[in-house]
Amino acid sequence: MTTTATYESTRVSKDVGGLGFSYHEAGEGEPLLMLHGSGPGVSAWTNFRDNLPHFAGRFRAIMPDLPGFGATELPDLDEVYPVAAARWISRLMDTLGLDSAYFVGNSMGGAVAAELAALEPARVRKMVLMGSGGLSMNTFAPEPSEGFKRLGEFLADPTRERMIGWIRTMVYDHTLITDELVDERMRNALAPGVIPRMQAIFGSMFDPKRKAGYTPLWTKAASVATPTLMVWGRDDRMLPYDQAHFANRHMPDVELHTFARCGHWVQVERKTDFERVVTEFLTRESPEVGN
Repeated sequence: MTTTATYESTRVSKDVGGLGFSYHEAGEGEPLLMLHGSGPGVSAWTNFRDNLPHFAGRFRAIMPDLPGFGATELPDLDEVYPVAAARWISRLMDTLGLDSAYFVGNSMGGAVAAELAALEPARVRKMVLMGSGGLSMNTFAPEPSEGFKRLGEFLADPTRERMIGWIRTMVYDHTLITDELVDERMRNALAPGVIPRMQAIFGSMFDPKRKAGYTPLWTKAASVATPTLMVWGRDDRMLPYDQAHFANRHMPDVELHTFARCGHWVQVERKTDFERVVTEFLTRESPEVGN
């Protein structure tokens, strides 16, 4: 079953603790929060719009624009962004009357979901982390990754050529890089205030004062007991595939699904397979411990 969903028909705006929050919602059933990544011009809609009809056919699918992205305002950041964003997602859940939910998190959204699972374990029933930071740890690939280098170049000088250079690191199949895609991302990225907000978000993650009060989540991987599916493109040049294996070794309840011939945008390049694997994981009954 699929559900027809358009931008306007699914978009909702709410005040959440004084912060203007925007999200998309469709479908009925158990709540599923889908958290997008952090690239230039990204929003919940650009990240997951093609997947929403599938998930809305089975879940109450909610796709928030994370704080500072899309149409959601950026709050003051007094701690590293993934932790701050996790606290705001918790407040959004309170506003929506949700005690707990399933989560799908792409890249930065995966780090936010994982931080929430560590902060408030009862809120996250299961989580799917897609090419995610937070619980992952670089083992062999150089730091920063090629994708992060291209991202930094764009933020410093946001030209169309640099946008294309960044998108090329996101996908294995470069035929997906159409003029329409580049135009949309450039239009979104160059909207008033977008680049300064991104700079503030990434700045919070590398600021020495904020980092001094933060314990990296990967150091606590063994204590994050949320049932977790890690989904990764083997050809990811943003958060390289080798990062998956640290969490896969240390988390107590984790699975890893790898897609060949696939980059960072698994939900785009392997759309049907991604939807099938995620749905199976989220709807599968968990076995009794010890069985």
